[in-house]
Amino acid sequence: MKAIGVDDAFIDRLVETFYGRVLAHPDLGPVFDARLSGRWPEHMEKMKSFWSAVAFRSGAYGGKPVQAHTGVSNLTPDLFPKWLALFAATLDDIAPSPEAKAWFMATAERIAKSLTLSLFYNPALDDPAKKTG
Repeated sequence: MKAIGVDDAFIDRLVETFYGRVLAHPDLGPVFDARLSGRWPEHMEKMKSFWSAVAFRSGAYGGKPVQAHTGVSNLTPDLFPKWLALFAATLDDIAPSPEAKAWFMATAERIAKSLTLSLFYNPALDDPAKKTG
């Protein structure tokens, strides 16, 4: 990570910048703020710990992302592409290198896919007997 310009200071800046933009986003902001109202400082620290653990493979994060996102009011699958687009735009503005941007985007895309599948996947929709048309 150091070779591509990623350090703790970058992760802090990424989290602070990204979530500042999330709060200002017309679709994402209300969903996040409704869930985290009064708890933003704790969430920011948790996200810094999460991204640090992922980037540096430190094992410092012990949270349960699927459980944390289960039951979030107004969380829908169509918000994940918006989250990813905002994350990409943030990285465009502040990533220390193209390699860092690529690594963080690939990781964010895997996380979004995993959360989307965990929260919204319904195996019955894959049943050919249930398909029409």
